[in-house]
Amino acid sequence: MTRTIILASGKGGTGKTIVTANLGVALAQRGKKTIALDADVTMANLGLMLGLEGRKTTLHDVLSDEKKMRRIVYDGPAGLKVVPCGMSLDGIRKVKLERLKKVVAALTKKADLVLIDSPSGLNHDSVTALASAQELVLVVTPDLTSVSEALKVKIVAERLRVKPVGVVINRACGGDVDLPKDEIENVLELPVLVTMPENVEIRRAAALGESVVVRSPKSPAAKAFKELAAALLKSKVAKASGGE
Repeated sequence: MTRTIILASGKGGTGKTIVTANLGVALAQRGKKTIALDADVTMANLGLMLGLEGRKTTLHDVLSDEKKMRRIVYDGPAGLKVVPCGMSLDGIRKVKLERLKKVVAALTKKADLVLIDSPSGLNHDSVTALASAQELVLVVTPDLTSVSEALKVKIVAERLRVKPVGVVINRACGGDVDLPKDEIENVLELPVLVTMPENVEIRRAAALGESVVVRSPKSPAAKAFKELAAALLKSKVAKASGGE
């Protein structure tokens, strides 16, 4: 059974897109047929981070009912398949996001896992994206605002019958500045799958349109993403489809 997993956060700045990109690469390296889909139709950063900017046909075109599905799946690093969004303002205006669920359903026929990079927050676009998935991974920074906003996302996901499976703590600095891992787990009532330290190598790779898992495979950051992939594969698969 194909797993559809959305990576979401209650606020911007958590590094959710970077996590989606590198997790997708790490899963592909493990031999899993993985598709990463950019559902953030206004920001469209996933393709940029994987060196796929400027593609002629994107998710925008399919959501505008102008192009066929087969034209929007591109080859990314390490065997990862990527569905990017476009950067055109005209394209954004034509998008009908309610079609996203059908797009995700079609992609499940081509993959073991479909990762969905969600818009941040709980606006119409992010809730629509959330409803297209079966499972949820929350990406938070270790501060009270991020965690409390993520709790709201979790509550909405559960109402949509999307199963929360775990938390990624990203951009951790360590010491007394960060909320402790056990406190985050207690607030969200979910296991922490991995803690990602603040790391300039991750940002440098993203700025170059590369995955840190490929660019610096022996780095602590790459090892953490591989650990996240392993933890996600061990997590229990959701039985119910999102939003049904």
